[in-house]
Amino acid sequence: MTRSKPLTFLASAAVIPLVALALAACGGGGAATAATPKTSSGASATVGVSNSNLGSILVNSAGHTLYEFKGDVGTKSSCTGACATAWPPLLVTGKPTAGTGLTASKLGTSSRSGGSQQVTYNGHPLYMFVKDTKPGQTNGQGLTAFGASWFALTPSGNQASAPASSSGGGAVSGGGGY
Repeated sequence: MTRSKPLTFLASAAVIPLVALALAACGGGGAATAATPKTSSGASATVGVSNSNLGSILVNSAGHTLYEFKGDVGTKSSCTGACATAWPPLLVTGKPTAGTGLTASKLGTSSRSGGSQQVTYNGHPLYMFVKDTKPGQTNGQGLTAFGASWFALTPSGNQASAPASSSGGGAVSGGGGY
């Protein structure tokens, strides 16, 4: 019976590093930590800039990546129903505010069906992605879903051209889903 204690101890000692390794592998997902965007006066901003694996990109007030949908026509959103569930539009009441590093004149709004106001940047309606569960994740980058592609936007208002995040998402083909 005295032999089982050293074996139990050794087994426990071997499990602890494996659990730590598994938690580290699952935890971050390659996501950068994004700070909450602020205006030049220090107030909370509707849209800000964050550094990510794609370079400098637009983020919402919670630090989540903002995307453009290539299926949109001008400032008019083409993403409704199931699309808007998977890719929630960035909505605002009143005037959106630009964080440090953005051109305030590029920030605007567009009316959605039902009367809500969607934030636009450089003429692109802005969306989040439901699979970006933590600030800084870019799982929607380069995906094709609901008939067109999705891309994070840079502070200049253009699509981020860096490759898709290796932390998940994967390209989706076909007309629907994500």
